[in-house]
Amino acid sequence: MLRKFRIKINEKEYMVEMEEFGAPAVAAAPAQVAAPVAAPVAAAAPAPTPVVGSGEGDPITAPMPGKILDIKVNVGDVVTENQVLAVLEAMKLENEIVAPRAGTITAVIATKGAPIDVGQTIVIIQ
Repeated sequence: MLRKFRIKINEKEYMVEMEEFGAPAVAAAPAQVAAPVAAPVAAAAPAPTPVVGSGEGDPITAPMPGKILDIKVNVGDVVTENQVLAVLEAMKLENEIVAPRAGTITAVIATKGAPIDVGQTIVIIQ
């Protein structure tokens, strides 16, 4: 499964595509080398409990460990492809987590300010 993320490095914005279990592929970026991504931390953060919503649909998960800086959507919001759902801080960088497709948010799992690990669900989209 291919997921798209918008990241900002040194005030420049890049669109990154990542496979579920593969290396990231940078699409249409200026001729600069992006900083390497750190390996996941050994200790896993506890799984957050759902804040609100039915939870039906596809989970949007954290691509790397970090801290949730902001949740940009609420349950019931209709989102478009590539719309920002949340902002994840990892390695002092803010990473925008975007919708892989259009849909409706059925649950918001992560909470603002909470630590999150690779693969933990942030929101669920239907």
